[in-house]
Amino acid sequence: MSEFDFTNLRDILKNLQSQADEENIRVTQHAQQGMVEENVYMNEVFEAIASSDILENYPEHRRGPCCLLSGTTKDGKSLHIVCTTEQPVLIIITVYRPKQPKWVTPTQRRQRNEM
Repeated sequence: MSEFDFTNLRDILKNLQSQADEENIRVTQHAQQGMVEENVYMNEVFEAIASSDILENYPEHRRGPCCLLSGTTKDGKSLHIVCTTEQPVLIIITVYRPKQPKWVTPTQRRQRNEM
């Protein structure tokens, strides 16, 4: 892995996309279960990562630095992917389709007082 700035979102995203391109990836059991429940295939996860933006970054997460990616498959399906940001292998923690009531749009979270 090349040196980059773990505080720079552009660098983080570039690294995550590179890890996905190289299929340097591990999928947790939780993510696998989510993919089955949401009818999401691994190729769609790769497509979404390739087109993704970092919606939320969690550098101080209690289980280690991670982020929430929002991307779109080639078929236009929106996916959210939570993954590690500072590991030598990209660990996919969870995968889901953003939908109501939690998400107003794929990139806009509903405010708690609106629920």
